[in-house]
Amino acid sequence: MQLGGFLKQSFIDFPKTLSAVIFTNGCNLNCWYCHNQQLINGQHKCKNSLDDIYKFLESRKGFLEGVVISGGEPTLQYDLEAVVDKIKSMGFKVKLDTNGTNPKILEKLLPKLNYVAMDIKNSFENYEKIVGKVNIENIKKSIEILKNSCIDYEFRTTFTPDISLSDIKEIAKSIKNAKCYFLQTYIPQTENMEQNSQQKFDEALKIVKEDVPNSYIR
Repeated sequence: MQLGGFLKQSFIDFPKTLSAVIFTNGCNLNCWYCHNQQLINGQHKCKNSLDDIYKFLESRKGFLEGVVISGGEPTLQYDLEAVVDKIKSMGFKVKLDTNGTNPKILEKLLPKLNYVAMDIKNSFENYEKIVGKVNIENIKKSIEILKNSCIDYEFRTTFTPDISLSDIKEIAKSIKNAKCYFLQTYIPQTENMEQNSQQKFDEALKIVKEDVPNSYIR
């Protein structure tokens, strides 16, 4: 596994679960607002090896409850399943963060996962404005896989000013009656970058709740 970073403790990355976070290098999308840009092309190297991480997790049994595998895009890693198996064998819950571009891998891993967070970047019509080239059919398949699953999951959208309220409405329709959905703020990379107002977030949330009642602002 190409490691881009390791966070020993997090209270916010895995709902209701004290967790460590593994960041993988490499991503097949290129979202302009990404706060992990160095991971996209594998430019950020982790100081820890997998063996180091396993040893650390062994020492935190009974304290840490779970491990988040994030990125980058973890489903690009050839040994992702083996890493999940190892972490599960140690008694930890596993959460996967994914962009949904690899539905076959997601479906294969699903029985071994405890939680999945999948990003919905924009309405299908305007997806490529955010991410560049993408196979929308794979995104749709991943959405259906999660909606039809029995595990806990969430969909989430980083709500940037170039995503319109009509886009938000289309996103909500595409995940209608999902278990959980979050509209996320983003961190501007430069001072002149705009952010959506609280009023626009409130308007977007009202729209989303028509199709996904369990929706929140994060």
